[in-house]
Amino acid sequence: MPEYLLFRLCGPMAAWGGVAVGEYRPAESRPSRSAVFGLVAAALGIRREDSAELKRLQEDYHMAALVNAPGNLIKDYHTTQVPSETTKKQAWPFATRREEVSVPRDDLNTILSTREYFCDALYTICLWPAHNASPYPLSAVAEALRSPTFVPYLGRKSCPLFLPLQPQVVCAESLRAAMEAAVFPDQEMLKPLAREGRGMLFWEGEDETGFEVESRQTVRRRDVALNRRRWQFGERKEYGALVRVPEGVR
Repeated sequence: MPEYLLFRLCGPMAAWGGVAVGEYRPAESRPSRSAVFGLVAAALGIRREDSAELKRLQEDYHMAALVNAPGNLIKDYHTTQVPSETTKKQAWPFATRREEVSVPRDDLNTILSTREYFCDALYTICLWPAHNASPYPLSAVAEALRSPTFVPYLGRKSCPLFLPLQPQVVCAESLRAAMEAAVFPDQEMLKPLAREGRGMLFWEGEDETGFEVESRQTVRRRDVALNRRRWQFGERKEYGALVRVPEGVR
């Protein structure tokens, strides 16, 4: 029987970046693939510059995201100091934000941006193997999420978690059965956030999910991380549908 890893993402703010051009930085309604696997990589101790290991991690698993609570959209206007492009090319990567802005004042520029966030959103994430040979078993990923090497956050460093991830591995015949078998001890506390009974499910792959779906949408989403330094992302096909939320993740 297939194994599934489930965990929850919940915080006062979340920012799942979409395609950003210029000063407007939109947030998407559900976690991006690059953000989820970036969080998993951070928990495992994989560094951003290790492109080969990050690529292998992404290729090892399929992903689904259930939006239990969509949250409220807010916008924030930013002025931020950043090094010049010449300085970035010479000194990147910077170990800390302090190091990034410690360059000579003449090498700093100010950029303006409007950024979006979702407040009080709640998501249930599910990962399952894309093939049999994986260097990171789901049990090892779950243990890393319980005791992460690097601090996890919800899209941006300014978006911390307000609850533990509570990862768990379950054996089930389908994605729906896996969600039904999950046990999250914070369910009662989070009920005021969640919609009663229904939520949007987004998934990838052609496997049967086990959910009753009257109609589904199919979109091309550019959220597969290709090169962290160049901020390059590839496309994937993502399915979405309104479903009845299983009791285990309600």
